[in-house]
Amino acid sequence: MRPRILTLANQKGGVGKTTTAVNLATALAAIGERVLIVDVDPQGNASTGFGIDREDRTYSAFDLMTGEVELEQAIVGTSVPNVMVVPSTMDLLGLEMAISEQGDRAFKLRNALKDAGSLLIDGKPITYILVDCPPSLNLLTINSLAAADAVLVPMQCEFFALEGLSQLLQTIEQIKTTLNPQLYIQGVVMTMYDQRNNLSNQVVSDVREHLGDLVYETVIPRNVRLSEAPSYGKPALLYDLKCAGSQAYLHLATEVIKRERRLTAA
Repeated sequence: MRPRILTLANQKGGVGKTTTAVNLATALAAIGERVLIVDVDPQGNASTGFGIDREDRTYSAFDLMTGEVELEQAIVGTSVPNVMVVPSTMDLLGLEMAISEQGDRAFKLRNALKDAGSLLIDGKPITYILVDCPPSLNLLTINSLAAADAVLVPMQCEFFALEGLSQLLQTIEQIKTTLNPQLYIQGVVMTMYDQRNNLSNQVVSDVREHLGDLVYETVIPRNVRLSEAPSYGKPALLYDLKCAGSQAYLHLATEVIKRERRLTAA
């Protein structure tokens, strides 16, 4: 059975995209899924968030997408049971130049992941692949959307939350029309929520009014432990399982799985 591929995308930076990728992957693994993270952000924060030192990144998503290595060679293990990573390096900054003249340049990631169903973690097949995109709508993001079954959009609870969303939705629609007819939005997750702040409540209300059922019920709170965990090379769920942020990601993982089952059954 082929793993489900979920791409985390938002061209706006600082919305909790990588935090969501790292902790959602860990939460999915905690409830029995086997997860591969593909880090295609040149900053490599998802790789760092799992404690993968830069000197240990022998191969990266760049090597994978340029065809230098097979998927199995690019994968690095983590300290989290049932989670593995294709790490990122700064080489990804040069990917566009490296593949820009190739006819299949938008499908490099899709082609690289085509045999992912045969990969095993502890003797069992991978069930989810999460792709962490850069905060821009470039060729890396286009590849990530072209390879995906669905898109998960993290959105910060701030005044400009909806600004730029229309551009992302247009891009997703263009990808669906031209490159990936099966693509859909799995959901929008509101991040950095502060219940003491009236603005956060208003933003969540406005986004739900605009997007309806696309918005997950789970809201990710602004949480110090979520911010601290990456500096220790750990997902928050390993750093402090009981903190509000970790608990929120466990709820989100359950919601993601429920939506996937409902959508794939439809």
